[in-house]
Amino acid sequence: MKKFNICLFLAAVLLLWSCTPVLESKVPTADNQATAETVNLLLNMKALTAKGFMFGHQDDLAYGIGWEAPEGPSDIYLLVNDYPAIFGWDLGHIELGAEQNLDGVSFASMKQWAIQVHAMGGINTYSWHADNPLTGGSTWDISSSDVVRSVLPFGEKHDLYLIWLDRLAAFFLDLKDESGLPIPVIFRPYHEHTGNWFWWGQVHCTSEEFRELWHMTFHYLKDTRKVNNLLWAYSPSDNFKSLEEFTERYPGKDYVDIVGFDMYQQPGQTSEHFAARLKDTASLLVDFAVTLDKLPAITEMGYEQVPDPVWWTTVVWASFKDLPVSYALFWRNAINRPDHYYAPYPGHLSQDDFIRFYELPETLFLSDIEPENVYDSHSF
Repeated sequence: MKKFNICLFLAAVLLLWSCTPVLESKVPTADNQATAETVNLLLNMKALTAKGFMFGHQDDLAYGIGWEAPEGPSDIYLLVNDYPAIFGWDLGHIELGAEQNLDGVSFASMKQWAIQVHAMGGINTYSWHADNPLTGGSTWDISSSDVVRSVLPFGEKHDLYLIWLDRLAAFFLDLKDESGLPIPVIFRPYHEHTGNWFWWGQVHCTSEEFRELWHMTFHYLKDTRKVNNLLWAYSPSDNFKSLEEFTERYPGKDYVDIVGFDMYQQPGQTSEHFAARLKDTASLLVDFAVTLDKLPAITEMGYEQVPDPVWWTTVVWASFKDLPVSYALFWRNAINRPDHYYAPYPGHLSQDDFIRFYELPETLFLSDIEPENVYDSHSF
């Protein structure tokens, strides 16, 4: 799509949203009651895009290749003596009142790690692989196309879903720093909704139902439960080819702080092809984000086992070095699946390239952002 057409499309989108009656926010966050520290985090993350993009890793402190907490610090730390700037976690099964998430990570430990990350100056982000509330199956149970409808107001599972949201709220409200203040975090619900593998996926609900699900979740957490320490992230999968497709289920500018997408290099796909597609898609994302003053991010990405020895510099860095992308979150190094990892570890064939990647000025790790304190009231 040419730049001229992008501008015309975005103007139409803005006009449509401007006709929707909403309460005007006096703060830059979607939550107009967001804590001061949450507002600061968003502003400082935006300012950091002038320096580079932050590296993130899922479950970084919980486990890695050949170790599980409390035995090891982090696969990333073992390579570069530094931590990621962004720490990803998943809250799947918290809705059930379980003690561990769907990947076996203790919620009690996850809470303590989040507090530790905040104290170190890092940033926490949460996805939520919620079980299917209608069938009782997993998040990947797509046997019914009535699930989203069932949890909306007047739906048969609405009351149950509010209980699930209560449990989610309790976790977020319990994240407090040493002064007792709520810790700001990124919340990325209903991710990859343009795919068909989750119960909230594109073919399992209408666009209107998806937006209503987002709005209901947003207002229940923000207004009913007073969870005001969240930055809200919208992250479709990478199967969109235009801004029309990217925004087809967009909840609206008053419900989102961060816009991103999830993209993985697939087996058999060349790194050259993936890099070109990644850069093109990220450029489209940045056009949209900058126009609406949202923060662009690669909310999930990776290449399973990273079999390309120079992938970090020739694909990741090369794709983002000239774009104001806030961060890229790489998926987990599973403890119980030896072939399921997305970041290098000592001895991995891409470790030398990752060290070069780490040393580049445009890649930001914990030591790069810690001195700035992203929760303070300044933009650097």
